[in-house]
Amino acid sequence: MNLAEERQKYQPQLPKALQNLASFSFEKGEATSSLKDPKKLKELFKHTFGQPYLKSGTKHPVDKCALKIGVVFSGGQASGGHNVIIGLFDALTKLDPQSELIGFLGGPSGIIDCKTKILKKEELDSFRNQGGFDLIGSGRTKIETDEQFENALETAKKLQLDGLVIIGGDDSNTNAALLAEHFIEKGCQTKVIGVPKTIDGDLKSDLIETSFGFDTATKTYSEMIGNIERDALSAKKYYHFIKLMGRSASHIALECALQTHPNCALIGEEKQTLETITTELTDLIIKRAEMKKNYGVILIPEGLIEFIPEMKTLIQELNALLAHKESMTPDEATKTLKDEAQKTFTYLPQKIQEQLLLGRDPHGNVSVSQINTEELLLIKVKEELKKRDFQGKFFAVTHFFGYEGRAGFPSNFDATYCYALGHVATLLIAAGFTGYMSCLRHLKESPDKWEVLGIPITSLMNYETRKGKEVPVIKKALVDLDSKSFQSFKNHRDSWKFEDDYCSPGPVQFAGDPEITDQPTLTLILD
Repeated sequence: MNLAEERQKYQPQLPKALQNLASFSFEKGEATSSLKDPKKLKELFKHTFGQPYLKSGTKHPVDKCALKIGVVFSGGQASGGHNVIIGLFDALTKLDPQSELIGFLGGPSGIIDCKTKILKKEELDSFRNQGGFDLIGSGRTKIETDEQFENALETAKKLQLDGLVIIGGDDSNTNAALLAEHFIEKGCQTKVIGVPKTIDGDLKSDLIETSFGFDTATKTYSEMIGNIERDALSAKKYYHFIKLMGRSASHIALECALQTHPNCALIGEEKQTLETITTELTDLIIKRAEMKKNYGVILIPEGLIEFIPEMKTLIQELNALLAHKESMTPDEATKTLKDEAQKTFTYLPQKIQEQLLLGRDPHGNVSVSQINTEELLLIKVKEELKKRDFQGKFFAVTHFFGYEGRAGFPSNFDATYCYALGHVATLLIAAGFTGYMSCLRHLKESPDKWEVLGIPITSLMNYETRKGKEVPVIKKALVDLDSKSFQSFKNHRDSWKFEDDYCSPGPVQFAGDPEITDQPTLTLILD
């Protein structure tokens, strides 16, 4: 027997509220607004804006008849996704064995093109507690044109879906809200529910404590960082500049720093200038050299470059220039940019200039994962060391930890969390709600104490500029510099610089002491 087969046997514990679905009911709480722009959002979401929060109660019982629900993965992989689908299936069949679950193939394009497969128990059992999204695949197609919305509507009607569950991040759940509104507007009875997925950890709020996949990803990265720290301490001759996933927020870098205690972890939300960061890293290297420590570990969030004030200004100008232009050479950019942005651009190495001018992501923004921020910092540090006539030893290695954390076996926490999220999504549809996100809170407690919630997706939204246009989107949650997790990091980071208080958490554990196997992330515990 191998680990995959052993993991199939793992049975996630359900919260008490979900252990008897036949008697489950929701209760409405207070009406909601939005994070920003409520007037504009209310005009767009005429039927779904301002809906109340939902929690388990006694007033809105679920429908116990057979249901037909469609499910789709949207966006990048995150460990636990298969357990959301299995939670959907198990909840559906508990309510009525004649219920049917349909998977859309290849992401949202599967909805547009009506490419489906019926999901049966025999196949689903082999995907229990497994990583990846390979059961039905995923994709990054956005449902945004009138034709695409009409195709999605026709698919829902053709399949006679009672519900559609969209498993994705902030943009995918924004799509869920838009589809929910469109279906009501067109008289379609299909309910649309979102599930919070992203390893970046930036889909969160006061009630959404974490997105699924973040726990597994940060534990995976932390194992790798811990291994590198131990290697650095053994070899004593290399600095490791490690870039971590986190396009728009530094949650992964913060969590991994708390788990591994590197010599330096940059948090983008502190908004330091490139010069300040370069000075800080150079000072660190020179001081450690004086201590005969010519090695170290530095963590860099993927999206750091957009938090550096002068880089943010430059990137905003480049995004505007490239919104309607496929490409531009460094020389063209230099001639076109305004004074301050031009100054920043010419300050950068040519390789970084070229990376900044690569094709935009689906939102019309610079693809920060394609920018070697770790190499940029290394180049600037080398330049600064040369300016200071540094005579010591400095050898560096760069890394990017990205895909390695997205599709592994889900941790016990993610396996359990996702299984419960699937149940909640089913219950929201069975009770007739639409435009909601499946949610659970009190996640640092044991699973039996988790509380079931339904959150109106519009309550998380605002308007932002994408491809030169103002569009409604779920607001990304950045690292809160007043949070207990950041303050804990801030209180320890100076000692980590020089004391080599490295912590190696080891691989994700599935069996043994629950305090080790079932512990959620440190940021979740602290905050």
